[in-house]
Amino acid sequence: MGVSRRAFLQGGAAGAAGTALTGGLLAAGAHADDSGTASGDHTPSSYPFHGAHQAGVLTPAPPHQQRSSMFAAFNVTAAGRADLVDLMHTLTERARFLTSGGTPPNLGIGHPPSDSDVLGPTVPADGLTMTLSVGAGLFDDRFGLSAAKPLHLTPMRTFPNDALETRWTHGDLLLQLCANNADTLHHAIRDLTKHTRGGMQLRWKIEGYGSPPRPSGTPRNLLGFKDGTANPTRTTAEDLVWVDDPAEPAWAQGGSYQVVRLIRMLVEFWDRVSINEQERMFGRRRDSGAPLDGNVETDTPDYAKDPHGKVIPLDSHIRLANPRTHRTNNQRLLRRSYNYDLGMDENGNLQCGHIFACYQQDLHRQFETVQERLVDEPLVDYVQPFGGGYFFVLPGIGDSRDWYGRRLLA
Repeated sequence: MGVSRRAFLQGGAAGAAGTALTGGLLAAGAHADDSGTASGDHTPSSYPFHGAHQAGVLTPAPPHQQRSSMFAAFNVTAAGRADLVDLMHTLTERARFLTSGGTPPNLGIGHPPSDSDVLGPTVPADGLTMTLSVGAGLFDDRFGLSAAKPLHLTPMRTFPNDALETRWTHGDLLLQLCANNADTLHHAIRDLTKHTRGGMQLRWKIEGYGSPPRPSGTPRNLLGFKDGTANPTRTTAEDLVWVDDPAEPAWAQGGSYQVVRLIRMLVEFWDRVSINEQERMFGRRRDSGAPLDGNVETDTPDYAKDPHGKVIPLDSHIRLANPRTHRTNNQRLLRRSYNYDLGMDENGNLQCGHIFACYQQDLHRQFETVQERLVDEPLVDYVQPFGGGYFFVLPGIGDSRDWYGRRLLA
């Protein structure tokens, strides 16, 4: 291959904001409900804000989610429970406005303008979804919430092959913003931070983008392979994502455990690897996305006919992530991932990669079990996880009188 990973990393690839985390790409692990998706040339201008579940998980459905994304984690700085309630009310009010669009009020020439005007005098909805999640840190002794913590919510584990950086990890709250255009996300985060100053402070933020299908089918990641081909769909996705365990706190029913992993891809190193080796690491053809024993992307690999991994290696990514057995069916999860580009590090190496986001009923049964199978897979030489966290997606906002976290805090 011409260069060792160790030599590459010593050259500085693991620097600033790019000391990545090998969270596993899970390229064959999960798919989504088709409701509310964009199809053909039609891109929805808005999605419902109210409902049993928050938008931005199953609506619009991967891989048809909006092309632009932002994941922003916050430390809560509210002084007490009453201030936390006020923060949640404010976030709800701003989210209602931003996701539906409208004309900001004119406060007069003696006041700062009510809106940045980044999107012009009238704010378009532009397909914006705002998904609010809570981290384990919110359930410490500051707000009296320790007894209400979701059953499986903990700080994110550090797995073998991870290189987690504190400044890119964890958070009390996570905002996942997705929209049709990147300027809508910039406008939204400015609006939200302006109205919540004193209640929460940014901890880390990263912006992502989705690629169009090339030439068709599922979009590709920055290693050139189709990403998310085997995501579960429709009722299967519903059954894997939304919490319904009676052992969970009553307020958490209808929410979902969210994992975000920021994964740097060592693309210069990867580009020196033969196509045969690349495809054997993934278990799929790079051009079509077909499994190595198939012809088209949607073909299902037949592992039973290849028990010794002569066609699809036993340590290939798709085989480890989703063994396709009856025992592992309930370990599948829903992915909603994006590419990112942070420019370059101080040594001139590209800082780009993958924002891996997934949703499930049970962190240990699903994400952690799959991730443990991926430890030391061949791909770990080319991907380097550096940040992210575990979060819990709050249940949906029922109506105009409801607000984020009402069942938790009221």
